Amino acid sequence: MLLDFSQNGLYMVFEVDEAGFVSLRHFSSNEKESLRQTPKNLRYCRIVNIHCTGENPDDHHGAKHSGASRDNSLKYVTHRYYENKNGNKLEFDLADSTMAVTVHYQFYKNTAAVRSWSVVKNIGNEDIDLEYVSSFAYTGLEDGIANPHESVNVYIPHNSWCRECDWKKRTLSDCGIDFSTRHAFNRVNIYNTGFWSTKEYLPMGAVENTERECLYLWQIESCGSWQWEIADASNLIYFKLSGPCAQENSWFKTLSPGESFESIKACVTLGKDMNSAIAEMTKYRRAIFNNIPENASMPVIFNNGFTAPRLQPTEENLLPLIDAVADLGMEYFMMDAGWYADGTWWPTVGEWQPVPWRFPNGIKKVFDYIREKGMVGGIWIEFECVGINCPLAKTMPDECFITRRGKRVIDNGRYILDFRNEQARVHCTEVVRRVVEDYGVGYIKNDYNVECGVGTDFCADSFGDGLLEHNRAFLAWYEEMRARFPHVIFENCASGGMRMDYAMLENQHIQSLTDQERYDIISRVAAAAETAVLPEQAAIWSIPDNSIGTNGVAMSMVNTMMQRMHLSGDVFPWSEKTKELVKEGIAVYKATRADISTAIPFYPLGEIPAFTDGWLCTGYKCKDCVRYIIWRLEDDCDTLTLPTDFEFEAIKILYPSNNKCIIDKLNGTISITLPEKMTAVFIELN
Repeated sequence: MLLDFSQNGLYMVFEVDEAGFVSLRHFSSNEKESLRQTPKNLRYCRIVNIHCTGENPDDHHGAKHSGASRDNSLKYVTHRYYENKNGNKLEFDLADSTMAVTVHYQFYKNTAAVRSWSVVKNIGNEDIDLEYVSSFAYTGLEDGIANPHESVNVYIPHNSWCRECDWKKRTLSDCGIDFSTRHAFNRVNIYNTGFWSTKEYLPMGAVENTERECLYLWQIESCGSWQWEIADASNLIYFKLSGPCAQENSWFKTLSPGESFESIKACVTLGKDMNSAIAEMTKYRRAIFNNIPENASMPVIFNNGFTAPRLQPTEENLLPLIDAVADLGMEYFMMDAGWYADGTWWPTVGEWQPVPWRFPNGIKKVFDYIREKGMVGGIWIEFECVGINCPLAKTMPDECFITRRGKRVIDNGRYILDFRNEQARVHCTEVVRRVVEDYGVGYIKNDYNVECGVGTDFCADSFGDGLLEHNRAFLAWYEEMRARFPHVIFENCASGGMRMDYAMLENQHIQSLTDQERYDIISRVAAAAETAVLPEQAAIWSIPDNSIGTNGVAMSMVNTMMQRMHLSGDVFPWSEKTKELVKEGIAVYKATRADISTAIPFYPLGEIPAFTDGWLCTGYKCKDCVRYIIWRLEDDCDTLTLPTDFEFEAIKILYPSNNKCIIDKLNGTISITLPEKMTAVFIELN
């Protein structure tokens, strides 16, 4: 039986064979391929892969997650296909003698995207120990290729502190996958273990079949551990997406009779190339993003984190800074770290009470003054940790913290709160209540500067199980905070972009992309950021300074123009020229920001910008125009030629107005000349 659920440019055909096994036979952006021949071996094409402890993975697989133990026992029971508020929903019920599984596929209106997850239930009489549950699986993406080495590319999204969104494109051969033998053990294995979900890689990836003109782009929606792999099985190329598993993440979960487990959600979008797949992912993210009007207005934000004296907020320091920032036209003023510390603050955090000598008239006076100046006040907190020298560390019991083998886990001078614990949640709720209701804060930046490893074994089946349950409790707590304080903007930060995932960002309003301070490197992060985060959620630093010259100040402002402008720096020493450029940049941002939340980002050169590129370019298709941000970094050539696939009559330089940029419209292209290195320009075509 063939079941065709194609829609929105996404073609998806399932097969239920005579034995009752359900396979994803076809998954592509190409309608004609739905008629392709059945893959060589449908046993590798099951819609869900589940492995249990003590059971037989029936495959010669090495470390690959192929041949999972339940692949040859779970059979079709029924399926449902119906419409809900998001679009259409498909559910397959599978079962064997001891396990029932529902595989969920949520489609979204007008988007070539599918969100997938599985719910596993023990219907037997004995415990079942789960070691691996896929969130999405597809096998056969090489179909029709004579030599997949030449036509299949893999995109790996490296991520690191101050070097976020660094994508690398590799061929299958580069990845060590060779089809000279029937079965190979090589695989592309990308995973994260721990509390920072994006400390080495984004929870994303892509694989491209250039012969079929089809690119699969995915994100795994986990704020902790996750794993994906690409490999071959019986000369078929597959990719599998999952949350934590035993092999990579020290996760297993015991299901007693009657108990259920829901896997991590994952989303896959399809396009003919990277640009079209990113467009679909952008539309999907907007469909799931729970925004609020205060944030949807795209306010410009000043954060004092890079002002001098750095991280020393006091009433004396802040009041004149608030005056200067208001004069620039900022709309939110964020008080960054240090307001709670009497001396060295790193190992003493946790109580989140203002220090009296910093605020002799009370911290509320500062936030009242921010409001008097026509701005909304914000504050920096790290909810999830307590410093080892904080008094709370002695009064709160061990059960409030992440522990392993009965001992509190310590990372870089901090204990980590366990959000499964009610006392820990109550403590954090009171902190939010106090800063919102007593201080008058309308913006909270939640930072998270420690990584404490695989998880906790306290009241958990495994380290990974404890971590996953903690993560889910933390997300549930955040939803409670949003409901209780519906007008507060929440910013997600973890040493910049170390927890940049859509488990967090579905409900967090803004994502701090980086802790990077150098404007030229920030440009590289900003250029690729749309792969990972919606433009209207992506917070980019602009830190103007006289020492970087007028070109540097302009580039620093350009970096933020189609994302979220977060200004910082030492305002008082700014020259008049620096101040003019900053004010002009803020004015241009305010005039164009209404388009950001509907713009579709794309890369005019066809590839995601690399950290080694001498020129960078990101485009945005807006309702009535197309905008480009173009950077010339250290490239010796002063001219960049960009292909265009749309009609336009006028070209306008939006910022900076004194830019020496020369733009020519040629046959199907535009030519941009920036005479000087380390310059950037924001232009509009309409």
